[in-house]
Amino acid sequence: MALVRKKLIVKNKQGLHARPAALFVQIANKFDARITVKRDNERVNGKSIMGILMLGAEKGSSVILEAEGDDADLAISELEKIITSEE
Repeated sequence: MALVRKKLIVKNKQGLHARPAALFVQIANKFDARITVKRDNERVNGKSIMGILMLGAEKGSSVILEAEGDDADLAISELEKIITSEE
């Protein structure tokens, strides 16, 4: 099983809050891979809206995205678009 890890900077002006967080979780749940998001010492389930919101990842913060499973590469590639989108 593949483990894919990528360090990203949140570019969305809202950070990973409200709409971007909901979109992130919606996309994450399309994949079978286990998805984890880390910020500083916090590590949360990428498929949990409460987990993503608890990270408090505002614009400019650094997060590490991890996916483990057969579709991990595709999951990372799709989720990266949300984190690095400036919209």
